[in-house]
This record gives sequence, C-alpha cells and structure tokens, in this order.
Amino acid sequence: MKPRIAIVGLGLIGGSLARRLANAGCEVIAWNHNDRPYATAEADGIICKPTLAALAEANPDVLVLCNPLKAMPQILGTLKPLINPETTTLTDVGSVKGMVRDQVKAVGLDGCYVGAHPMAGNELSGWEASDPQLYDGALWAITVDENTEYRRFLTVADMIVNRCGNRLIVLDDATHDRCAALISHMPHVVATAMINELVANPNRNIAAALAAGSWRDMTRVALTDPNRTRAMVEEDAANVETLLRDMANRLTLMANVLHDMADANVRPTEGDVKQMDRFFAQGQPFRDYKAAVKQPDYTERCEKIKLAIPEDDWRRTLLESARRGEHIVRFEGEHDVIVEVRSAV
Repeated sequence: MKPRIAIVGLGLIGGSLARRLANAGCEVIAWNHNDRPYATAEADGIICKPTLAALAEANPDVLVLCNPLKAMPQILGTLKPLINPETTTLTDVGSVKGMVRDQVKAVGLDGCYVGAHPMAGNELSGWEASDPQLYDGALWAITVDENTEYRRFLTVADMIVNRCGNRLIVLDDATHDRCAALISHMPHVVATAMINELVANPNRNIAAALAAGSWRDMTRVALTDPNRTRAMVEEDAANVETLLRDMANRLTLMANVLHDMADANVRPTEGDVKQMDRFFAQGQPFRDYKAAVKQPDYTERCEKIKLAIPEDDWRRTLLESARRGEHIVRFEGEHDVIVEVRSAV
C-alpha cells in the first residue's frame, strides 16, 4: 500500500518534500496557511486540503510539520484533538529540535512524535522556489528521546530512506541542536556580520567590485530572508551564544598575533609564530575530509557496514554510529541496516 503522508506548510522545504514524495508514488496531502500554491501543487499530484481538520481526517501514516517554528504552538494546539495518535506518527523539519519536542510535550502529542531535520535548503523561500531535487543526496537527522517508540522511528525512517531516497543519522535533541548551531546557526550570524562590515565600510563599492569566489561562498547564507535567519538563531540562542564567544576568542587571539606582526618595531615572538602555525594547521583533518568528498568515486569508496540494532539499546547504538560518521542508507529488516562511513573527519 502507498503510504499516506500529510504535509503542513508548502514553503521551500515542505513544498519540495511534498513534490518529491508525490514523485515517489506516495499519497501526499497538504495544507498551507493560504491557498496560493494549491493549483500548482494539485497539478503535481498533491491533494490539497482547505483546513487542518480536513488534513487530519485523512488519517495519514505520517504528518510532517513544515510550518515556521513560530507557528508551531498554534498548529500543535489545533491538531491535538484532530489527529489519531495511534495511527499517525508526527514529525517535523525544524532546525531546532529541543524546543519543538518541548512544545509537542506541552500539548500531549509526544507519544507519537519523532523529530527530524533534513539537511537541505537554500537562501530562497516559498512554494515558487520548491523543487523535489532540493533533497537530492540529502542527509536527515532523526531525533529521539528515551520515550520514543522504535516503530515510530521506523515509520519516519521509511519515509526518508525508502521514499525520499535519502540517508539518515539518529541523535538526541541536545546533540542535534549543538551541532546545528555549529554548522548552520552560528555561520549565519558570522556571514551576516561580514556583510554588515562591508555595508558599514566607506569603500564598500570598491570592495563589492573586487568581491569574488571566497566572498560569495562565505556570505551566501547572509542572502537568506533576515527574518527567517533571526528566528532560527533566536530559537537556538544558548548554543549560538557559546559558539560565537568561542569564535570571538579565536579571532581575538589571531588579531593579537597580527598586531605584533604588523608592528615594524616589534619582533614576533616564537610563541606568536607557533600560534599562527597552529591556527592555520588545526583544521587540516577537515580539509582532508573535504578533499576526499570531492573525489568522483567517494561514495563508492565509502566503507559499507551491516549494523544490527538491538531492541533494548537502539538509541545509544544509533547515536554512537552517527558519532563514527556512519549514515544509514538502507534497511535490511526492522533491526538490520547498512551504513556508509560518510562523514569521518
């Protein structure tokens, strides 16, 4: 039987997911806060519903919340009396997981909830920017806690691996949010600070004319809707604060070394030279990893391992697998998976 998957929100992420799942042969139903995308979505094989109640009445196997995080409490409150938690598994695509789980618990739907976050997207937004190819090669993070039922995990994993054709890792909420802050939320702030620095510079027009690849790559995410970025950063505030202070300390240390080197009357100390060497060499393992990833046969060369998932200790087993850089790429039964070593730095 075709899985029935409900999508709440047909923006960039939700719209792209709905279109990909429809292309994969799933029965996809959707609700959006306005009906502007409906004509095009229905032409793509997506069944659009006029209300959240109508969406819930369809009794989907999975209901994916793709709405903005600021709307999550209201959406959850509306859905609580409408969905059947025995048959519907609730998940989402939010970039912050701890906060969403707290909101899900607050309305009493945590028994049927599994967190999820697809590492897919760009600086665009809205249904018009949606594209099923946005998920090509994507990795998803599934987040679970001590109360998550294994069958719920399997339901969401099936959607990701077998329907979307994607990979996944399994984490707890706190680990996800710390890592998301490191590779997404904090860099958005840094990229925004860089464009703010340019705009404030009296030579900004000259700098803009000279800007090339490195500036483009380092500031691409700063082109995102600033309200969307601000909301994302505020929702992971504590983790982003910690990382920004760590980053500020690293930059201040480098600025101090450069201050001595720039002073013609001061001879750089041996400590300054070592500090400079250490700064530029510390990240070499990541450079090596990225160089390997760029090789055309990287995927074929990735080590493939069969992993048995125990019934009692499955959460810890899968978290440890993720920490080894292993990604689940295929299920060979409910408790046996094939993993590829994809992100070992």
